Amino acid sequence: MDKAALIGVGGALGFIVVANIMEGGNPASLIIIPAMVLVFGGTIGAAVAGGTMTDFKASMKALGKAFTWKPNKPGELVPVVVKLADKARREGLLTLEDALGDVDDDFLKRGISLAVDGTDPDELREILEAEVISKKASDKQAAKFFNDMGGYAPTVGIIGTVMGLVHVLENLSQPDKLGHLIAGAFVATLWGVMTANIIWLPVGSRLTRLSALEAGRMEMVIEGVLAVQAGANPRVVAQRLNSLLPESERGTEKKAA
Repeated sequence: MDKAALIGVGGALGFIVVANIMEGGNPASLIIIPAMVLVFGGTIGAAVAGGTMTDFKASMKALGKAFTWKPNKPGELVPVVVKLADKARREGLLTLEDALGDVDDDFLKRGISLAVDGTDPDELREILEAEVISKKASDKQAAKFFNDMGGYAPTVGIIGTVMGLVHVLENLSQPDKLGHLIAGAFVATLWGVMTANIIWLPVGSRLTRLSALEAGRMEMVIEGVLAVQAGANPRVVAQRLNSLLPESERGTEKKAA
């Protein structure tokens, strides 16, 4: 599991608590349930209203993925595709059907299966690229959902603060309560700004990044499948796929070779 999101969000919240304590504050004073209910509920409601229930359900699944994503390095597929290319070149494309049981990547499996079935190369590319486009669109919507929440949260927090200040004005005849009421009113704005910039916007950015990484892996698979289908030399296939890897991972592949 890639722990960047957990470390980033957890660390940011931790620093906020530490800073609050260093200033002589009490973190418990920031836990005001009505303000939190307003900010979280209002933000989620506004984001849901901007899409469909399908978008909302997909975004909730993506939220879990943002924190629990396990990276699959594209370089791990290079030896797999090269092995398939070598087998196809030596024994024929149809023999790859028996080798698919050893392939863990579902997208690569589908691509090889289409190639084995005799799909035209141009049509094969179109089918696989359409799947990549569909995935990008789905991921983009999930990222947009959280980016929208990042935009709504501060405003919803201000609404909470205004409501709190209205309550303050209703109690001007009780000066001993005003300090507590005013402090409570601004907690809503704090939660709105804090959740937007420490949770929702970072999650949206992370989902965008994960989508780019996964799409890049899929695009590399497409090139590999087409090379296997064309009966390309395994060495050429390896060089072609390695050229599509990030430089850092490409170096790892070379060392492994």
